[in-house]
Formats: sequence, structure tokens, C-alpha cells
Amino acid sequence: MISIHGISKYYGPYPAVSSLSLEIGGGEFFSLLGPSGCGKTTLLRMIAGFVEPTDGSIRIDGQDVTGTPPNRRPTNMVFQNYAIFPHLNVEENVGYGLKRLRLDKTEEKRRIGEALEQVRLSTLGSRKAHELSGGQRQRVALARALVMRPKVLLLDEPLSALDKKLREQMQVELRSLQQAVGITFILVTHDQYEALAMSDRIAVMFAGKLAQVATPKEIYQRPVNRQVADFLGGMNFLSATVTGDTNGKVAARTDIFGDVVLEKPPGFTVVEGKVTLGMRPERLRLLWEGETAAKEIRGTVSNRHYFGETTHLSIAVDGLSAPLSIIETNNYGADDLPIGAGVRLAYDPDALVLLAE
Repeated sequence: MISIHGISKYYGPYPAVSSLSLEIGGGEFFSLLGPSGCGKTTLLRMIAGFVEPTDGSIRIDGQDVTGTPPNRRPTNMVFQNYAIFPHLNVEENVGYGLKRLRLDKTEEKRRIGEALEQVRLSTLGSRKAHELSGGQRQRVALARALVMRPKVLLLDEPLSALDKKLREQMQVELRSLQQAVGITFILVTHDQYEALAMSDRIAVMFAGKLAQVATPKEIYQRPVNRQVADFLGGMNFLSATVTGDTNGKVAARTDIFGDVVLEKPPGFTVVEGKVTLGMRPERLRLLWEGETAAKEIRGTVSNRHYFGETTHLSIAVDGLSAPLSIIETNNYGADDLPIGAGVRLAYDPDALVLLAE
């Protein structure tokens, strides 16, 4: 549906987006993820036509739209602040863009009703904008975009103003809506959990460039480098010495996990016989009295943070300069472990991944 080739955007000497190429499929929920200032919103606005690229081209559904104004592209955009017109009711807000199509009143009303039904606001058509909750305002903005029947819906951090509970609810609703209407959604977000929960694929960006494009599971479990791994959730980083490098495998020796053999990602190179390994905190598990494991290490609780259903523990281990982070559900008393308590941890060597620097 969208083909981006060598796109760049410079503001003076500063490259907001640099020589970026990307393919996004029809009917895909695609997220642009990265920290503030990484270029994700600039890229979205270039797709929409609000920002003119310095170099490169953009094709949508086979048509080159580079230089085409926003109102002539098969896209529509939901902005971060929703931009609901305060003097119009819900139906008038949703139907605002239809005026330029000069539809007859019956067709216009039918399309407004259809859009409101899609976002489950069909009973609130006459309600004024100031009478809406945050979630309802977000759905009005979605309906106003969908009523134009775009081939691509662009979403610029549309959930950032909502509280945590409503945000999580709207993530589910937005994903369900995308599956129901079947068009391409492109979401800009800096929230890694939002991107993981909603997307078919994610593009992680840093400093105007793509770091990795993959499914949520692949990006989380197999990040290509330390920067991606660190941005998406917690990660334990370990240094290791390479003892072998053949047939797509790297053998390495670690200070606490001993000798391990890991899959070598495409394009990965070993530098000076050293590599960085990563392991997610949830892949380490506390062993309680009477429990055993094939692979285990010992350590001491150095810190503890309670999060309701889980407790995040820092475990100091001999041989490591920084403590290991682990995440435990609070079924067995992880939330009551005192600082300084000795613990045993079970681990799976297959959970270790090679990371480029």
C-alpha cells in the first residue's frame, strides 16, 4: 500500500529523517516507534503531505504522491489533540469533511451514521463537543477520519492524552476497529507497550533512521542491537568472550552463565572477540525452597519495586558489575523478600540473544 524510497527531510543542516526506505502492506497495522525527536512524526507528516521531503519519493497504492497536497492523497489523519470543533455537535464534527464532496443529504447522513456506528457512538450524534469524555472525543476524531473512506489512516499519538486505564481500553478498541474496517493504519507512538500490543509490524527509529522493522514478537525477543533492546522493555546486558564463530552460531563464555551457544543474526559481526548478550528480566525466575532447576545461579536482593501484580527485583551476582533485573508475579512472596536476602535464580540459556552495539 505504501512504498517509501530514500526519503529524507532536512531542516537546515539537521536531518530529521535520513535516506529512509520502507514498505507497508495493505490492511496492516503498522507502528512507528521511537523516542522524542527520532523523526517518526516527521515521517508520518510526509506520508500525509503536510511536510515536503527534501529527497526521495512516496507511493500510495501504486501512485507517486510526492508533492501531492494532503487533500488529494488517499489518506486521513487523527491528530494528537483530536482537533474537535467546539461549536459543532458530534454529527457535524464527523461530517465536516464531507461538505467538499457535495454529496446529497441522504448519502451524507448515511455515511455519518455508518462512521459513528463503527466507533460505537451512534447514540451521541447530537451531543456537543464539550459534553464528551476523553475517550469519546478520540472516537469522534476517528469517525471524522473514517467517514472520508481513506485507504490509509494516519494516527499521531492519538492516545497520549488519556489516562492509563482508558488508554489501554482504547488500544483494544482501536485494534478491533482496524481489523473491522480492513484499511492500513499507521500509528506514531513513543510507548513501546502500546506498539507491541496493537501492531502487525513495528519500525523502531533513532535519529531519523530505521533501526529494525519486524513483528512485535521478533523485535521484543530478537532485537538487532543494544539500542533497540534497551528501548523496548527491560534488558539485562552481559559481556562475553567469543570462543567460536561458525555455521551461523557464536559460542561464547560468560562470567555467570558459563559457556553458551547462540544464533548469529544476519549481518552480525564479532568485534575483537567480544560480544554483548541480552536477557529479558522475565526469563529469569526465582527458585523457592525445595525447587530445583537444570541451570541456576545465586545472588542477593539489592533492590525491590512493587507494581501490584508483579515485583521487580535487582539481584547482585558475584562477577557482575551491575545487578540482574528480574520480574516476578506476586503469587509466592517476591514482594516480601527483604533487601539482602540470598536467592537462587533459574535461567534458560536459549533466552540469551546476541546484540550488536
